[in-house]
Amino acid sequence: MTDVVVPRAEDFDEIAGLLALAFHVGLDPELLEVERGIFEPERGLLVRDGTTAVAYAAAFTRELGVPGASVPAAHVTGVSVAPTHRRRGLLTALMRRQLREIRDAGREPVAVLWASEGRIYPRFGYGLAAQRLTISCDTTELRLPEQAASVAGTLRLDQPAARPAELARLYDRVRAHRAGWSDRDERWWRYVLADVKSLREGATERRVLLHEGAAGLDGYALFRTKDEWDRGGPRGEVRVDEMVAENPDAYLALWRLLLSIDLTRRLSFRTAAVDEPLLWLVNEPRQLGAQLSDGLWVRVVDLPAALAARRYATDLDVVIEVTDELLPENAGRWHLVGGPSGATCTATAASAQLACDVRALGELYLGGAGLGALAAAGRVRELVPRSLAAAGPAFGWHRAPAPMEVF
Repeated sequence: MTDVVVPRAEDFDEIAGLLALAFHVGLDPELLEVERGIFEPERGLLVRDGTTAVAYAAAFTRELGVPGASVPAAHVTGVSVAPTHRRRGLLTALMRRQLREIRDAGREPVAVLWASEGRIYPRFGYGLAAQRLTISCDTTELRLPEQAASVAGTLRLDQPAARPAELARLYDRVRAHRAGWSDRDERWWRYVLADVKSLREGATERRVLLHEGAAGLDGYALFRTKDEWDRGGPRGEVRVDEMVAENPDAYLALWRLLLSIDLTRRLSFRTAAVDEPLLWLVNEPRQLGAQLSDGLWVRVVDLPAALAARRYATDLDVVIEVTDELLPENAGRWHLVGGPSGATCTATAASAQLACDVRALGELYLGGAGLGALAAAGRVRELVPRSLAAAGPAFGWHRAPAPMEVF
């Protein structure tokens, strides 16, 4: 067994083979070509047994929307171990080294990932920071409010690849206010808009539904449809991949069309937010079939930089005692002072008011988890009475974090 090494660009195909083996997917040439466009070999960690790749972990260089700001975040991806090499400590070695390298580089105060299994990453300090709703519903009896007659707007259908610049501008405007959304440069827009046939699962090519208001494009939805019939007639499905709306009028107009497309009777949306407005628009929310699941997991890598980078919903002045076994630089007492306009976080010898491990800070980081809920679960300890009530509202945000895309 060799040491952990940084792969080369020419190792892409071999790494893709390892990932296909670990995640039980086929090697589709079209998909591989799309994924090659976002490959960052210098951010990978690879283990070989002889000449065979047997373990891998990597990260993408992107920014993550957090409450009131956007921060550089290592978007961890591709974590895998060959079935023949499990239970040998390879995953632990990769994750420990990756966290240490991210910390030592000093550019990214947090790391973020999607977990294949939620039990894996808490042992490395990752906390569940953003949950998601999966909507799967029968649309035949769902109703939405009528659009006000005074609202001026136009809906258009187009091919997503024909509108990348417009979609990007709108996405960036909305992303500025949404924790959990990652930035997208040209490479990432090519990746997001790629419409690989092997991923369609029998559905049509992807389409984009555009809403244009008085000031121009203010909403879009990426979706596809799947044809199906039974003895009772059409049972087609609308599969929504992405919904971006700058205002309530655009949001309502987009959903009114998506829920009423001819010859369809079902709709699915896998990355809805926990506070998805659709829940408060439909006449019968139960019919949405919403199911809660985990989304983004966040690891605080540089504690003072991370806590100072985000904004806080209310004024905050608290001393927190933190434990971190893997990155001891984060351990100790930290004086966090912040509010809606900024924050500072400095080491202190003052007595702590709250105590937690670094995982709890990851859970709080995007404003999705409640401080009181974590305390009720025993994850945060109140050392000074009323400290929870005083600090709790500050860690929240006016919108729940939303996992926009799987990376």
